[in-house]
Amino acid sequence: MSQQTARRGGAAWALVITSVAGFMAALDNLVVTTALPSIREDLGGGLHDLEWTVSAYTLTFAVLLMFGAALGDRFGRRRLFIAGLTVFTGASAAAAMAPGIDSLIAARAVQGAGAAVMMPLTLTLLTAAVPVAKRGMAYGIWGAVNGLAVASGPLVGGTLTEHISWQWIFWLNVPLGLVLLPLARLRLAESHGTGAPLDVPGTLLASGGLFGIVYGLVRGPADGWTSSLVLTGLFAGGALLVGFILYSTRAKNPMLPMRLFRSRAFSGINAASLLMFLGMFGSIFLLSQYMQGVLGYSPTEAGLRMLPWTGMPMLVAPIAGILADRIGGRPVVAAGLFLQALGLGYMAVVATADASYVSQLPALIVSGVGMALFFAPASHLVMSSVRPSEQGIASGANNALREVGGALGIAVMGSIFAAQGGYETGQTFVDGMRPALVTGSAVVALAGIAALLIPTRRHTERQAQSAEPAPVLETAAH
Repeated sequence: MSQQTARRGGAAWALVITSVAGFMAALDNLVVTTALPSIREDLGGGLHDLEWTVSAYTLTFAVLLMFGAALGDRFGRRRLFIAGLTVFTGASAAAAMAPGIDSLIAARAVQGAGAAVMMPLTLTLLTAAVPVAKRGMAYGIWGAVNGLAVASGPLVGGTLTEHISWQWIFWLNVPLGLVLLPLARLRLAESHGTGAPLDVPGTLLASGGLFGIVYGLVRGPADGWTSSLVLTGLFAGGALLVGFILYSTRAKNPMLPMRLFRSRAFSGINAASLLMFLGMFGSIFLLSQYMQGVLGYSPTEAGLRMLPWTGMPMLVAPIAGILADRIGGRPVVAAGLFLQALGLGYMAVVATADASYVSQLPALIVSGVGMALFFAPASHLVMSSVRPSEQGIASGANNALREVGGALGIAVMGSIFAAQGGYETGQTFVDGMRPALVTGSAVVALAGIAALLIPTRRHTERQAQSAEPAPVLETAAH
């Protein structure tokens, strides 16, 4: 079958469908945070229950990402994408109609499971639909939309809660999902991975290990790092992940071949992604509270003032994708990470209990440009560092590491904040936030160093040409 036939629905349709689906999944990571007081007022529940409305989604999303990608490779990427989107849309409606806090938590867990199947397949389906020469720009737009979703979650949640009701943070997904489902069926081409049988032992080890690690990270700040459940989760999860690595080095058809990490390109971009999300998620978590709790802005006002940071990917990321096509992804990603680190460090310097918005604006702009330069080329580097038949699991692994990085960032920077400051006054909040932002800046700078270890594009292309490609099985959409 010709490449053109495989892209029957067209690159433009694939870009629209996968970008909107990715936006929905990424948005729901943080969209609930600013709605928690309203949810508690309507549904009741204690602080522990409210925290689980956030953690339930993060947990199932992070744990099932690689499993979702493996299912897509085995049974059809378009088929599983549609299944994940259906589950996500239905669970969003269930969350909006939840009569109590327990049913809301259950719906959020199912929502995260649907997103875990859907999200890693967006990149694989997009890659299959877009010609090689135009993938940088396509990844740029996809990355811009996803970056905007991650950064604007608190704004969207706060605005909908403030002006309509908290239920609309979930209802928002339903019409989008109902529009995307028939479009995905009609406009996306089906593709498969290697056709190898599903790796059940590897799936159980990876899912169990990620569950323990992510559970420990999301519950540590609330339950205490010495809590028996938190310690058990961290140690048992770590042991299972070690077992997964050892098993995968010997298995005939492992879910995640460990040989992929022998590639400097694959290892470097995954290390950079984990560190980037660690620094960025923790910073957004604290800065959104700083804007509202210390500077006195409403959720909508705070979100609008963060637009130079959160909205910049929409302007810069497509340009970053074009640059990556011309000069390679490594210099663009590294420049973006160092700019992001500079922006966070600058914000730590200028943040005070009564800081003017003008003093913060340079930090927000620099951070926004840095984030935009990272997202598009990073996706390109992940997908180009492996064979076409392995792109699904590579996307799943990268997304899983990003989620672990995000959970780790909130846990680490939240702990630094609690140790150095608190919520008592504006000044105590700033006292805790400053060292946390400095830590975030240092971590993102480390991500920049990791990006510099990625081989140049010419070296990567020589490696790809010398590798024996595995076949990609594609069938036309019916």
